[in-house]
Amino acid sequence: MDLFDNLLIGAQTAISVRGMFYALIGVVLGTAIGVLPGLGPVAAIAMLLPLTYGLQPELALIMLAGIFYGSQYGGSTTSILVNIPGESSSVVTCLDGHQMARQGRAGTALATAAIGSFFAGTVSTVLIAGFAPVLATIAFRFGPAEYFSLMILGLVGAVALAHGSMVKALGMILIGLLLGLVGTDVTSGGQRFTFSLPDLFDGIDFVAISMGLFGIAEVIASAGRAGNRDILTRRITGLLPSRSDLRRMAPAVLRGTAVGSFLGLLPGGGATLSSFTSYALEKKLSRTPGAFGRGAIEGVAGPESANNAASQTSFIPMLTLGIPSNAVMALMIGAMMMHNITPGPQVAVTNPALFWGLIVSMWFGNLILLVLNLPMIGLWVKVLGVPYRLLFPAIVVLSCIGAYSVNGNGFGILLLAGFGLAGHLFAALECEPAPLLLGFVLGPSMEEYFRRAMLIGDGDIAIFATRPLSAVLLGTAALVLLLFALPAIGRKRAEAFVEGEE
Repeated sequence: MDLFDNLLIGAQTAISVRGMFYALIGVVLGTAIGVLPGLGPVAAIAMLLPLTYGLQPELALIMLAGIFYGSQYGGSTTSILVNIPGESSSVVTCLDGHQMARQGRAGTALATAAIGSFFAGTVSTVLIAGFAPVLATIAFRFGPAEYFSLMILGLVGAVALAHGSMVKALGMILIGLLLGLVGTDVTSGGQRFTFSLPDLFDGIDFVAISMGLFGIAEVIASAGRAGNRDILTRRITGLLPSRSDLRRMAPAVLRGTAVGSFLGLLPGGGATLSSFTSYALEKKLSRTPGAFGRGAIEGVAGPESANNAASQTSFIPMLTLGIPSNAVMALMIGAMMMHNITPGPQVAVTNPALFWGLIVSMWFGNLILLVLNLPMIGLWVKVLGVPYRLLFPAIVVLSCIGAYSVNGNGFGILLLAGFGLAGHLFAALECEPAPLLLGFVLGPSMEEYFRRAMLIGDGDIAIFATRPLSAVLLGTAALVLLLFALPAIGRKRAEAFVEGEE
């Protein structure tokens, strides 16, 4: 079956009435979530997971994906207008976007972000359609040893590219792996780390841990924030960039799209690192680097293109290999498992409507965002005025309802509260929770592939080194860990984030 036939299958799902409806719901929700400081797509998707139980799998993923890349659009709005990043990947947009707004060019900045994001989203969707099936075909040649080694590489990449201390990131991954072992051993049938609690026999619920670590922890961290923010009251005009602006932004959009498309594939990369890297690149290449931080249009065009491209190409390893490259993709894998779909190369063959419907919906969703985002600026400004004292109690109630609805008992709410407190503690200790979620999702699969490989190798662990591809993947993981542990590279790693945060 050729690419055109596959896209036709996807179009029948994505451009159906229900497909377009859920894509619209997703991108509008995502934009609102991006506009509201403090939420972000991870917390929002975690809270909405229980609501997808009654949906068809393809419609659920279309909506959740729309929330993810829609939040990249919304984050730019609040960054530009009020100098508050609604989403972590929009931090660098504050630097020049808000300066443009202060100079009376808010419309131009918003249009630049929208145009750059749409172009990047379109290009990355084409990349997904072209390369994902090829990667899925290659993945069919992987055996248990290769999959285990690939997951090791993925976790090492998440450690190397995580914020803050690599030691803390490694510790968080190990905690996630241990939490993933809780429950019934599928091989022996014995109970592991359940403390004789029947509610843990099936393992720790994914919805409770994800909503607790991100949703409830964010509520606790944000409880002391002020409710009302200062909003720009001047009328926003000039939504169409001039020819001079287009000439300056076009190269930045192209470079940002390339940077984001590549970094989105890497474990731990994602939209945040892509936007910081793009900003640093534009500043290095500029003939007038002193203009950055004072309203340079390239400082908006590059990062906004990069974060949108990265948010979409991160779907490639998730769809084709079952490997999440960031916390949102871990949630996507959790959503697929909730619908009894095993992530990996077989998805494109066994469920083409889901695989190709999701890809086609991305282009359609980006088109919706381009058409709706700028005319709805007034609405998003009003959303920014929602007091935290009203917003966060609603989040807690929705989270508790979602945790209870999974198994119909109160134990899920207790888990939710426990992981919420744990998430707040991790934040106080400057430990990023995203690696923990990656370890939790990959842990059971890693154990399964490890056991299969050991059976094939008659109990000889050397099988991971004697199979060429497995050895290459493990060697790459060791090299990455070694390189990022070196002091010089460690400083560069930290500067990639600090540059955007200053």
